[in-house]
Amino acid sequence: MISSDPAPTDRQFLFVLGSARSDGNTEQLARRAAEHLPATVGQRWLRLTDLPLDPFDDIRHSGDGTYPELTGNSRELFEATVGATDLVIVSPLYWYTLSTSVKLYLDHWSGWFRVPGSDFRARMKDRTLWGVTSHSGNPSDADPLIGTLRLTGDYMGMRWGGVLLGTGGRPGDVQRDGLALAEAETFFTGG
Repeated sequence: MISSDPAPTDRQFLFVLGSARSDGNTEQLARRAAEHLPATVGQRWLRLTDLPLDPFDDIRHSGDGTYPELTGNSRELFEATVGATDLVIVSPLYWYTLSTSVKLYLDHWSGWFRVPGSDFRARMKDRTLWGVTSHSGNPSDADPLIGTLRLTGDYMGMRWGGVLLGTGGRPGDVQRDGLALAEAETFFTGG
C-alpha cells in the first residue's frame, strides 16, 4: 500500500506550495533558497491547489477510529511526504498563520496516522521540517505561523530547520528584500 522511504544517505526535499497565487513572493524566496542546494539533493515541488484535498473528516472517535486506504490526491501527498528527508512548507502569511491549503494538508496528517500500515508518525521521525514565508507587516506577525510549524515538527519527532522569512506584499516585492535573499543563499545548507 505505502511507498518506501528514501535511502538514509539520499536527501530529497519536498516543497509544499501553499499559496493561492502562483510564483508569489513566498514561492520566489523558496526557489531562491533551493537554487543553492547541492546538485545531488533531490527536489520535488507540489502545489496544493493542483492537488486539492477533500475537507478533513475527523473519524478518530467513530467505530474503530481507523481511516481507509489513501487514494487520489491524499495518497500522492502522503507518498511525497514520507518520501522526503526534508519537508519545506512554503506558505505566505495569511491572517497571521498558514494558508488554508497548508492547514488542510496538516489536518489530513491526523487521518494518515490512522491508516493501517502507514506508520506515518514513525516514518516522519528524524526528518527535517522547514518553512518559508513572506509577510507585508511586522516580522513578529509571523510568530504564530512559525510556532505552528515548530510545534508540528516537535509533535512528529522531526528536526526543526527553521523558517526563512521575507518581506513582500505585492508580487515581486520580495526581490527587494536584500536580507532575505542573502539568507536564502545559505538557508538550507547552513553555510
